[in-house]
Amino acid sequence: MAISAYVFIESTPGKAGQVAEAAGKLPGVKMAHAVTGSYDVIAFVEVKDVTLLGEFITSRIHRLPGVLKTTTNVVVGQGGVAYSSRRAAG
Repeated sequence: MAISAYVFIESTPGKAGQVAEAAGKLPGVKMAHAVTGSYDVIAFVEVKDVTLLGEFITSRIHRLPGVLKTTTNVVVGQGGVAYSSRRAAG
């Protein structure tokens, strides 16, 4: 069963864009964005199983230049439709 996870990445100051770009090129990363807030980059990852997720984080994400620390949140449920409680501004 495939595993999906959000990887929250802290990067060295000024490197979020480069980390997001490099992470987005890794196989298994479906999207990666530089963001504001507590973390600098958020990546959405899909891998075959939880063992491969751990290996992917430690051998690929942690080795990207500029990565200081990661926090990984595994998806435990998925809705059929993405939703928001608020309408977009503008």
